Amino acid sequence: MKESQYIWKDGKLVPWAEATTHILSHTLHYGNAVFEGTRAYMTKKGLAIFRLKEHIRRLLDSAKIVCIKSPYTQEELEKAHIELLRANRNDYHGNVYIRPIMYLGYGVMGVSHINAPVSVAIAAWEWGAYLGEDGINNGIKVKTSSFVRNPTKAMMGKAKVAANYLNSQMAKHEALSCGCDEALLLDDNGFVAEGSGECFFIVRNGKLVTPPYDNTLESITQATTIELARDMGIPIEQRRITRDEVYIADEAFFTGTAAEITPVRELDARVIGNGKAGEMTKKLQEAF
Repeated sequence: MKESQYIWKDGKLVPWAEATTHILSHTLHYGNAVFEGTRAYMTKKGLAIFRLKEHIRRLLDSAKIVCIKSPYTQEELEKAHIELLRANRNDYHGNVYIRPIMYLGYGVMGVSHINAPVSVAIAAWEWGAYLGEDGINNGIKVKTSSFVRNPTKAMMGKAKVAANYLNSQMAKHEALSCGCDEALLLDDNGFVAEGSGECFFIVRNGKLVTPPYDNTLESITQATTIELARDMGIPIEQRRITRDEVYIADEAFFTGTAAEITPVRELDARVIGNGKAGEMTKKLQEAF
Protein backbone atom coordinates (compact mmCIF):
# COMPACT_ATOMS: atom_id res chain seq x y z
CA MET A 1 0.00 0.00 0.00
CA LYS A 2 1.29 3.45 -0.91
CA GLU A 3 0.98 5.55 2.23
CA SER A 4 -0.21 9.15 2.24
CA GLN A 5 0.75 11.86 4.72
CA TYR A 6 -2.54 12.09 6.62
CA ILE A 7 -5.61 10.14 7.66
CA TRP A 8 -8.72 12.00 8.79
CA LYS A 9 -9.75 10.59 12.19
CA ASP A 10 -12.50 11.86 14.45
CA GLY A 11 -12.44 15.37 13.06
CA LYS A 12 -8.66 15.83 12.81
CA LEU A 13 -5.91 15.19 10.28
CA VAL A 14 -3.55 12.67 11.85
CA PRO A 15 -0.17 11.48 10.46
CA TRP A 16 -0.68 8.13 8.70
CA ALA A 17 1.36 6.06 11.17
CA GLU A 18 -0.39 7.62 14.19
CA ALA A 19 -3.96 6.81 13.09
CA THR A 20 -4.26 3.89 15.50
CA THR A 21 -6.92 2.36 17.72
CA HIS A 22 -6.96 0.31 20.93
CA ILE A 23 -6.62 -3.50 20.86
CA LEU A 24 -9.87 -3.77 22.84
CA SER A 25 -11.89 -1.74 20.37
CA HIS A 26 -15.34 -3.30 20.18
CA THR A 27 -15.36 -3.67 16.39
CA LEU A 28 -12.13 -5.70 16.40
CA HIS A 29 -13.81 -8.36 18.53
CA TYR A 30 -17.38 -8.35 17.21
CA GLY A 31 -17.17 -7.08 13.62
CA ASN A 32 -19.70 -4.24 13.70
CA ALA A 33 -18.30 -1.46 11.51
CA VAL A 34 -19.55 0.14 8.32
CA PHE A 35 -17.37 1.40 5.52
CA GLU A 36 -17.31 2.57 1.93
CA GLY A 37 -15.00 2.36 -1.04
CA THR A 38 -14.85 5.55 -3.08
CA ARG A 39 -12.58 6.66 -5.91
CA ALA A 40 -11.20 10.04 -6.87
CA TYR A 41 -10.11 10.37 -10.48
CA MET A 42 -7.40 12.71 -11.69
CA THR A 43 -8.84 15.25 -14.14
CA LYS A 44 -7.43 18.35 -15.82
CA LYS A 45 -8.74 20.37 -12.88
CA GLY A 46 -7.42 18.00 -10.22
CA LEU A 47 -8.98 15.12 -8.30
CA ALA A 48 -12.74 14.59 -8.64
CA ILE A 49 -14.48 12.25 -6.19
CA PHE A 50 -16.82 9.79 -7.90
CA ARG A 51 -20.40 10.06 -6.57
CA LEU A 52 -19.36 11.23 -3.12
CA LYS A 53 -22.89 12.10 -1.99
CA GLU A 54 -24.20 8.64 -2.86
CA HIS A 55 -21.34 6.90 -1.08
CA ILE A 56 -21.76 8.93 2.11
CA ARG A 57 -25.52 8.41 2.03
CA ARG A 58 -24.97 4.64 1.80
CA LEU A 59 -22.45 4.80 4.67
CA LEU A 60 -25.02 6.51 6.88
CA ASP A 61 -27.74 4.09 5.76
CA SER A 62 -25.47 1.17 6.66
CA ALA A 63 -24.85 2.69 10.09
CA LYS A 64 -28.59 3.01 10.70
CA ILE A 65 -29.19 -0.61 9.72
CA VAL A 66 -26.64 -1.94 12.25
CA CYS A 67 -27.60 0.55 14.99
CA ILE A 68 -24.50 2.72 14.94
CA LYS A 69 -25.25 6.38 15.59
CA SER A 70 -23.07 8.53 13.36
CA PRO A 71 -21.36 11.44 15.14
CA TYR A 72 -21.16 13.31 11.82
CA THR A 73 -23.70 14.50 9.27
CA GLN A 74 -23.70 13.89 5.54
CA GLU A 75 -22.32 17.37 4.89
CA GLU A 76 -19.59 17.04 7.53
CA LEU A 77 -18.41 13.73 6.07
CA GLU A 78 -18.37 15.12 2.54
CA LYS A 79 -16.25 18.07 3.70
CA ALA A 80 -13.91 15.69 5.54
CA HIS A 81 -13.22 13.76 2.32
CA ILE A 82 -12.32 16.98 0.51
CA GLU A 83 -10.19 18.21 3.41
CA LEU A 84 -8.21 14.96 3.39
CA LEU A 85 -7.53 14.98 -0.36
CA ARG A 86 -6.40 18.60 -0.21
CA ALA A 87 -4.06 17.87 2.69
CA ASN A 88 -2.53 14.92 0.83
CA ARG A 89 -2.51 16.49 -2.64
CA ASN A 90 1.27 16.30 -3.00
CA ASP A 91 1.13 12.53 -2.41
CA TYR A 92 -1.19 11.83 -5.35
CA HIS A 93 -0.07 11.57 -8.95
CA GLY A 94 -2.92 9.44 -10.27
CA ASN A 95 -6.29 8.03 -9.27
CA VAL A 96 -7.00 7.62 -5.57
CA TYR A 97 -8.99 5.09 -3.54
CA ILE A 98 -10.80 6.43 -0.46
CA ARG A 99 -11.85 4.30 2.51
CA PRO A 100 -14.15 5.89 5.12
CA ILE A 101 -14.97 3.65 8.08
CA MET A 102 -17.28 4.12 11.06
CA TYR A 103 -16.44 1.75 13.88
CA LEU A 104 -16.92 1.04 17.59
CA GLY A 105 -13.96 1.97 19.74
CA TYR A 106 -12.58 1.17 23.19
CA GLY A 107 -14.72 1.41 26.30
CA VAL A 108 -16.96 -1.63 26.68
CA MET A 109 -16.73 -5.36 26.07
CA GLY A 110 -19.42 -7.97 25.62
CA VAL A 111 -21.69 -8.52 22.64
CA SER A 112 -23.87 -5.46 23.24
CA HIS A 113 -22.45 -2.41 21.49
CA ILE A 114 -24.89 0.26 22.69
CA ASN A 115 -22.45 2.06 25.00
CA ALA A 116 -19.36 1.70 22.82
CA PRO A 117 -17.90 4.98 21.51
CA VAL A 118 -18.21 5.58 17.76
CA SER A 119 -15.16 6.65 15.74
CA VAL A 120 -14.87 7.68 12.10
CA ALA A 121 -11.74 7.57 9.97
CA ILE A 122 -11.04 8.30 6.31
CA ALA A 123 -7.91 7.08 4.52
CA ALA A 124 -6.97 7.73 0.89
CA TRP A 125 -4.11 6.37 -1.19
CA GLU A 126 -3.15 5.74 -4.80
CA TRP A 127 -4.46 2.38 -5.93
CA GLY A 128 -4.65 1.02 -9.44
CA ALA A 129 -6.89 -1.69 -10.87
CA TYR A 130 -8.15 -3.94 -8.05
CA LEU A 131 -8.12 -7.05 -10.23
CA GLY A 132 -5.04 -6.02 -12.19
CA GLU A 133 -4.46 -4.03 -15.36
CA ASP A 134 -4.30 -7.23 -17.38
CA GLY A 135 -7.68 -8.21 -15.96
CA ILE A 136 -9.19 -4.86 -17.00
CA ASN A 137 -7.90 -5.32 -20.54
CA ASN A 138 -8.10 -9.08 -21.11
CA GLY A 139 -10.48 -10.46 -18.51
CA ILE A 140 -10.10 -12.68 -15.45
CA LYS A 141 -10.60 -16.32 -14.48
CA VAL A 142 -13.45 -16.88 -12.03
CA LYS A 143 -14.59 -19.82 -9.91
CA THR A 144 -18.08 -20.41 -8.56
CA SER A 145 -17.57 -20.45 -4.80
CA SER A 146 -18.57 -23.27 -2.49
CA PHE A 147 -19.62 -20.51 -0.09
CA VAL A 148 -23.07 -19.00 -0.70
CA ARG A 149 -23.72 -15.30 -0.24
CA ASN A 150 -24.95 -14.40 3.24
CA PRO A 151 -28.71 -15.10 3.19
CA THR A 152 -31.09 -12.28 4.12
CA LYS A 153 -32.60 -14.42 6.88
CA ALA A 154 -29.21 -14.44 8.63
CA MET A 155 -27.43 -11.16 7.72
CA MET A 156 -28.36 -7.72 6.44
CA GLY A 157 -26.98 -7.38 2.93
CA LYS A 158 -28.05 -3.77 2.40
CA ALA A 159 -25.45 -2.67 4.95
CA LYS A 160 -21.81 -2.47 3.89
CA VAL A 161 -20.71 -3.88 7.22
CA ALA A 162 -17.34 -5.38 8.06
CA ALA A 163 -18.72 -8.66 9.45
CA ASN A 164 -20.35 -9.51 6.11
CA TYR A 165 -16.96 -9.62 4.43
CA LEU A 166 -15.71 -12.76 6.16
CA ASN A 167 -18.00 -14.52 3.69
CA SER A 168 -16.29 -12.66 0.84
CA GLN A 169 -12.81 -13.25 2.24
CA MET A 170 -13.26 -17.02 2.40
CA ALA A 171 -14.72 -17.13 -1.12
CA LYS A 172 -11.81 -15.06 -2.46
CA HIS A 173 -9.24 -17.23 -0.68
CA GLU A 174 -10.79 -20.37 -2.16
CA ALA A 175 -10.74 -18.90 -5.67
CA LEU A 176 -7.11 -17.80 -5.42
CA SER A 177 -6.11 -21.18 -4.00
CA CYS A 178 -7.64 -22.80 -7.08
CA GLY A 179 -5.66 -20.63 -9.47
CA CYS A 180 -8.45 -18.18 -10.27
CA ASP A 181 -8.60 -14.41 -9.88
CA GLU A 182 -12.02 -13.99 -8.29
CA ALA A 183 -15.03 -15.85 -6.91
CA LEU A 184 -18.65 -15.81 -8.03
CA LEU A 185 -21.05 -16.41 -5.17
CA LEU A 186 -24.54 -17.86 -5.53
CA ASP A 187 -27.40 -17.07 -3.17
CA ASP A 188 -28.98 -19.71 -0.95
CA ASN A 189 -31.45 -20.52 -3.73
CA GLY A 190 -28.65 -21.24 -6.19
CA PHE A 191 -28.91 -18.08 -8.29
CA VAL A 192 -25.98 -15.75 -9.02
CA ALA A 193 -25.56 -13.11 -6.31
CA GLU A 194 -22.26 -11.25 -6.83
CA GLY A 195 -18.48 -11.52 -6.61
CA SER A 196 -16.52 -11.31 -3.38
CA GLY A 197 -16.57 -7.53 -3.67
CA GLU A 198 -18.27 -6.73 -6.96
CA CYS A 199 -21.60 -6.85 -8.77
CA PHE A 200 -22.03 -9.06 -11.83
CA PHE A 201 -23.36 -8.60 -15.36
CA ILE A 202 -23.76 -10.84 -18.38
CA VAL A 203 -24.60 -10.04 -21.98
CA ARG A 204 -26.98 -12.39 -23.85
CA ASN A 205 -28.53 -11.80 -27.24
CA GLY A 206 -27.73 -8.08 -27.17
CA LYS A 207 -29.22 -7.53 -23.69
CA LEU A 208 -27.37 -6.52 -20.53
CA VAL A 209 -28.49 -8.65 -17.58
CA THR A 210 -27.71 -8.24 -13.87
CA PRO A 211 -29.19 -9.90 -10.74
CA PRO A 212 -31.77 -8.10 -8.56
CA TYR A 213 -30.89 -6.64 -5.16
CA ASP A 214 -32.53 -9.49 -3.26
CA ASN A 215 -29.59 -10.22 -0.96
CA THR A 216 -26.83 -7.91 -2.16
CA LEU A 217 -25.59 -4.40 -1.57
CA GLU A 218 -27.22 -1.70 -3.69
CA SER A 219 -24.14 -0.95 -5.74
CA ILE A 220 -23.38 2.61 -6.86
CA THR A 221 -21.10 1.42 -9.68
CA GLN A 222 -23.74 -1.08 -10.80
CA ALA A 223 -26.31 1.72 -10.93
CA THR A 224 -23.86 3.87 -12.90
CA THR A 225 -23.27 1.05 -15.38
CA ILE A 226 -27.02 0.66 -15.88
CA GLU A 227 -27.38 4.42 -16.45
CA LEU A 228 -24.57 4.37 -19.02
CA ALA A 229 -26.16 1.41 -20.80
CA ARG A 230 -29.51 3.20 -20.98
CA ASP A 231 -27.81 6.29 -22.42
CA MET A 232 -26.27 4.04 -25.08
CA GLY A 233 -29.62 2.44 -25.93
CA ILE A 234 -28.65 -0.99 -24.61
CA PRO A 235 -31.62 -3.14 -23.46
CA ILE A 236 -31.35 -4.00 -19.75
CA GLU A 237 -32.87 -6.80 -17.66
CA GLN A 238 -32.55 -7.08 -13.89
CA ARG A 239 -33.48 -10.67 -13.10
CA ARG A 240 -32.18 -13.90 -11.66
CA ILE A 241 -29.26 -15.57 -13.42
CA THR A 242 -28.22 -19.22 -13.09
CA ARG A 243 -24.64 -20.40 -13.15
CA ASP A 244 -25.13 -22.38 -16.36
CA GLU A 245 -26.55 -19.31 -18.08
CA VAL A 246 -23.27 -17.56 -17.40
CA TYR A 247 -21.43 -20.39 -19.17
CA ILE A 248 -23.32 -19.67 -22.39
CA ALA A 249 -23.35 -15.88 -22.09
CA ASP A 250 -21.83 -13.77 -24.87
CA GLU A 251 -19.97 -11.60 -22.34
CA ALA A 252 -19.64 -11.24 -18.57
CA PHE A 253 -18.05 -8.66 -16.30
CA PHE A 254 -17.78 -7.48 -12.71
CA THR A 255 -18.42 -3.91 -11.54
CA GLY A 256 -17.42 -2.14 -8.35
CA THR A 257 -15.64 0.91 -7.02
CA ALA A 258 -12.34 -0.94 -6.81
CA ALA A 259 -12.90 -3.29 -9.78
CA GLU A 260 -14.51 -0.60 -11.98
CA ILE A 261 -15.56 -2.70 -15.03
CA THR A 262 -13.53 -5.91 -15.24
CA PRO A 263 -14.32 -8.51 -17.93
CA VAL A 264 -14.71 -12.20 -17.05
CA ARG A 265 -13.07 -14.43 -19.63
CA GLU A 266 -13.67 -17.76 -17.93
CA LEU A 267 -15.97 -19.27 -15.29
CA ASP A 268 -15.38 -22.78 -13.92
CA ALA A 269 -13.07 -23.65 -16.84
CA ARG A 270 -15.73 -22.58 -19.39
CA VAL A 271 -14.63 -19.82 -21.74
CA ILE A 272 -17.13 -16.95 -21.81
CA GLY A 273 -17.85 -15.66 -25.32
CA ASN A 274 -14.60 -15.26 -27.21
CA GLY A 275 -12.47 -15.46 -24.06
CA LYS A 276 -11.70 -11.75 -23.79
CA ALA A 277 -13.44 -8.43 -23.23
CA GLY A 278 -16.54 -8.30 -25.43
CA GLU A 279 -17.70 -5.37 -27.52
CA MET A 280 -20.42 -4.23 -25.13
CA THR A 281 -18.06 -4.53 -22.18
CA LYS A 282 -15.48 -2.40 -24.00
CA LYS A 283 -18.06 0.28 -24.80
CA LEU A 284 -19.17 0.44 -21.17
CA GLN A 285 -15.56 0.54 -19.95
CA GLU A 286 -14.84 3.48 -22.24
CA ALA A 287 -17.99 5.33 -21.21
CA PHE A 288 -17.27 4.70 -17.54
